[in-house]
Parts: sequence; C-alpha cells; structure tokens
Amino acid sequence: MKHETVRTTAFAMPLTSPAFPPGPYRFIDREYFIIQYRTHPEALRRIVPEPLELTEPVVNYEFIRMPDSTGFGDYAESGQVIPVRYKGQAGSFVHQMFLNDHPPIAGGRELWGFPKKLAQPKLAVEIDTLVGTLNYGSVRIATGTMGYKHRALDLSVEARRLAAPNFLLKIIPHVDGTARICELVCFHCEDITLKGAWTGPAALDLYSHALAPVAELPVLQVLSAKHLVADLTLGLGTVIHDYLGSAAVARQHGAGSETIIETNVG
Repeated sequence: MKHETVRTTAFAMPLTSPAFPPGPYRFIDREYFIIQYRTHPEALRRIVPEPLELTEPVVNYEFIRMPDSTGFGDYAESGQVIPVRYKGQAGSFVHQMFLNDHPPIAGGRELWGFPKKLAQPKLAVEIDTLVGTLNYGSVRIATGTMGYKHRALDLSVEARRLAAPNFLLKIIPHVDGTARICELVCFHCEDITLKGAWTGPAALDLYSHALAPVAELPVLQVLSAKHLVADLTLGLGTVIHDYLGSAAVARQHGAGSETIIETNVG
C-alpha cells in the first residue's frame, strides 16, 4: 500500500477494517433516564478540569438506551455528567461512561474523547417502574429507579437542554507513553426531535468499585429525574483548549539523540 493511499484512507483503526464507519451518526428513539443529585463540592473540584467552571454541586447520572444508531447498532450506556460553565455558557462535562458495545467505545474515544469503558448497562421498564442498572463484570455499581411517566415535561425546554454544549477531555498517548493529544473538546447534539419527556419519583444507589468509581461522587440527595425519547444526530467536535500549548514541543526519545518536534494547534 502506497504512502498516499494510507494518508487518504486512514480515519480510524485498524486501517483496512475500522472499528466504526465515518459519520454523521444518527440515533433513532434514543432513550435517556437522567437522575440529578447533589454531591460533595470538593469531590467535583478534584474531577472537573480548568478552564471549565463548576456551577453547583450536582451530578446527572444517566442511563441511555440506543436501539438504532448509525454504524454502532443497538447498545446501552451509563455514567456521570457534570453541569459546568465555559466562558459564561452553561454546558455539561462528561466524566465517565460505561458501554456494552465495542464500536461506540472505540469511536467515542478516538473521535471525540468520550471517557468510555466496557461494562453492562441496562435500561428497561419493569411493570410501573423505569429501571436503570450498571454492572461492571459481575458487580453491581449503579441502580436507578423512577415511577414510569408520572408527569409530562415541557418538550421545548428539554430539547433546548439536549442541544446545550457538552465538554470532553480527549487524551491520546504518544508511543513513548506521554500525552500526544490532551485537549478540551466541545460537541453538540443536533437535528433533535424530542418525542417525549416525563418525570416521576426517583431513587439512585451507587456502589464502590476500584475500576468503575461512580461512588466517588456520592449521592447526598436526589433532586429530580426525567425520562426522554428523542431522535438526534451526534455532532462532531471542536477543540476549544489545548493543554499541551500552541508552542512547538521538543522530545528526546530513547537512548539515541533523535529529537522530534511536534506542533500542537491551540
């Protein structure tokens, strides 16, 4: 394979059989169960990176079911999203997510910088209750419940919230183990059709796990919950902050004298 062919065809790994196709990525009947809860502010300060700013000590715990997604198939995910501000604009920082499907794990990490790991999330209706669960291996680490469709929410308000900016910390290592890319990325959900939005009484339990530390943001008080169903497109991202700086970076590699100069775009 010639150099030019590699350069023009490469967009994801493996080169000859990428783990996911090029976007855009459309989701049909994407279902959210979001429980907002109060936590310790000092726990959030240890997690949220500058230049993002905390707004209040709350976390959105999410269970999401995606039965029909372009290139990614049918899967579920679960994790924590933190309300923040960036230059005065309200948005959300995605702290950690756990999925049961490899293509969106690979695509999410490689394209946007989603903090995704493999686990077993589930979202389903059990008689009169919306139930979200997350297992890491055989260990239960999250259980959320809500009364099913007790009260409808304003669709226009919830659609605007879905369209708000989301922030990610994208880290790609160099072959020497140091960070080659370390960027704050912003993305939006686009072309949103919100089909339904409901709320009800809710509860959330988080359990300690060494490799899935959702309980490090403990639940002090459940504030609200909502259940949404929407069609939307996951927009590609924009780099808004480069932690490695805009100046050229010189690195010495191995025992030899080779110096590689890298320029990071700010």
